[in-house]
Amino acid sequence: FQATVKEGVTGVIVNLTVGDRDDPATGAWRAVYTIINGNPGQSFEIHTNPQTNEGMLSVVKPLDYEISAFHTLLIKVENEDPLIPDIAYGPSSTATVQITVEDVNEGPVFHPNPMTVTKQENIPIGSVVLTVNATDPDTLQHQTIRYSVYKDPAGWLEINPTNGTIGTTAVLDRESPYVQNNIYTALFLAIDSGNPPATGTGTLHITLEDINDNVPSLYPTLAKVCDDAKDLRVVVLGASDKDLHPNTDPFKFELSKQSGPEKLWRITKLNNTHAQVILLQNLKKANYNIPISVTDSGKPPLTNNTELKLQVCSCKKSKMDCSATDALHISMTLILLSLFSLFCKSFP
Repeated sequence: FQATVKEGVTGVIVNLTVGDRDDPATGAWRAVYTIINGNPGQSFEIHTNPQTNEGMLSVVKPLDYEISAFHTLLIKVENEDPLIPDIAYGPSSTATVQITVEDVNEGPVFHPNPMTVTKQENIPIGSVVLTVNATDPDTLQHQTIRYSVYKDPAGWLEINPTNGTIGTTAVLDRESPYVQNNIYTALFLAIDSGNPPATGTGTLHITLEDINDNVPSLYPTLAKVCDDAKDLRVVVLGASDKDLHPNTDPFKFELSKQSGPEKLWRITKLNNTHAQVILLQNLKKANYNIPISVTDSGKPPLTNNTELKLQVCSCKKSKMDCSATDALHISMTLILLSLFSLFCKSFP
């Protein structure tokens, strides 16, 4: 028997026929097939078709043309029931199957895959990340390979189509939403020159090392207090930082220099991430901006200067009135000025 199969394909490739003059549909007629030679890699299997008694020879492990273009199998057939004593199977109970493997254009393969590299975030644009390596399994075809970007979610990378060198086209940012668990993932293609071309896909994992490139942020930025409050501890402030240790806490909280001879508030550190703003006296109903700076522990450290908006409100019967009295005073002044102007025009 002869069969032809394309490399990389599995399934039935040929049906082996037998003749048996015993009573059909009995164990004395039903055939049992066995591969007795030529199958060291267990790439082939044979099973009996119960309807036709044919032997269905299948490829169960894809064949590789570059390893072997031809295979020769020796197959034995016997009945389910044993023969009566003193009768043996003769040479007609074996058959040879010659299998020809057809070459198929296979996609290039990246080595290794996935590829891993560690880089510091914020490296200069144009920095080399890695030079990938892909080879073509079709060694007998002598094809060339070109590279291209397949998936680059943040648009940070480019690849030289000829030599496979990957470089940066933008700043790598560990804090980007495209980075998961400090790892940025991109996919690349290796395309051979076959007809039609075949493609292989490679995965690149870039582990990004943290640098101190984010200032700490302060929360909340608004606080309210009664003008006759007995407890002058206004608010507990917290700070957070997108960077990793040691570029985050402990944070340093400070008040900017207060204008005037009398200090109105102070800030007290509670722990590595929180501080408390305390009034030194009751204040009149108005809006106040308290300038606060918070500094992280990075080297060099980064500072964020922000303002806490403090609303001093009148409180009566458990109701807090924070309407801006200053705006009312300004409106009344404008009305009086307008009336005075009209009066002067009427009586020069």
